[in-house]
Amino acid sequence: MSEGNNEQKRVKVPIARKIHLKSLMLANAAKKLEKEKNERDSERNRVLKETVPQLNTSSLSVQELQNMCKQFQQLIDGVDAERYDVEVKVSKNRNEIESLTQKVLDLKGKFKRPTLRRVRVSADEMLGALAETTYKTSLDLRSNLKSVKKEDEKEHKQVEVHDWRKNVEAMSGMEGRKKKFDTGAPPQ
Repeated sequence: MSEGNNEQKRVKVPIARKIHLKSLMLANAAKKLEKEKNERDSERNRVLKETVPQLNTSSLSVQELQNMCKQFQQLIDGVDAERYDVEVKVSKNRNEIESLTQKVLDLKGKFKRPTLRRVRVSADEMLGALAETTYKTSLDLRSNLKSVKKEDEKEHKQVEVHDWRKNVEAMSGMEGRKKKFDTGAPPQ
């Protein structure tokens, strides 16, 4: 009886049906986003109407308009000063957060721990694997060493040593001119 229930639960949905459902979900999400955008715009307009009164500039003189512009400029300067202060506070907080996260990472260690996966290994296989690794490492140490042949070293060291004085005349070049200089004879 449980086998029949499992078969009913595992019914595959056709790919075309999945694509159709996905497109319906995306269309529904797009409608909701549009509705939220309209609500935000209407809320913004309502708040602006409440906080900022309508200006009648047609009945004002030039002097009154200039005074109004100066007042607006002072308000803008105040808002800019507040905005700058907030930006400085935010940047200081960001720097502090970055330094603290760096300290935490230094305390924990430089590397993130990887997520471990569950591996199904029987106890016998695990012991066998452990025994193989310890056995191989003890034997592999000598085989990894570089072998040196002692005979080759002896052959390289036995280089013919000649008396340099015997070869001076042969190496002097220019057909024995050195002899002429040694004897002090004038050149011919």
